[in-house]
Formats: sequence, structure tokens, C-alpha cells
Amino acid sequence: MADTTRITVTLPSDQVAELKKLTDNVSGYVAEAVARQLRHQLMGADLQGHQEAHGEFTDEELIEAHARIFGSAGSDGSASAA
Repeated sequence: MADTTRITVTLPSDQVAELKKLTDNVSGYVAEAVARQLRHQLMGADLQGHQEAHGEFTDEELIEAHARIFGSAGSDGSASAA
């Protein structure tokens, strides 16, 4: 089990009520949400650093990245798995 530290977090009551409807492990749910947000911010910093070093992403690079992540769009606009 990973090292943990007990903290107190204050949330709006309506959010707590919705959390309790979704899970009986609020701590685990919040820990995963924090981990996801940290990954998101770190990835954003990495992408920003890449652009600062190599220039902004081209439209072609963005289209390729989108296709790799979400699949290529078909002629009818629907996405297909890659």
C-alpha cells in the first residue's frame, strides 16, 4: 500500500452528497481525481515546454495526435478505433 497522509478537505455539501451516491470510498475517489489532475497539469507543462523548444504544433501534428488518441474520423464524421 502506498504511503498516505491524512488531511481535511472542505467541499460543498451537495458535492459530498453526490460523491456518496457514487462511491463508498470517498478518499479513494478523491485521490484518483487528484492524481488525474496532476497528470493533466504535468502533461500540459510538458507540451508547453516542447512548444517553447520546437515551436507551436502545426495543424497536421494536432490532427495526427487527435487521430492517435481518439481514432480517425470517418467520412460521416464518426470516429473509428485505430
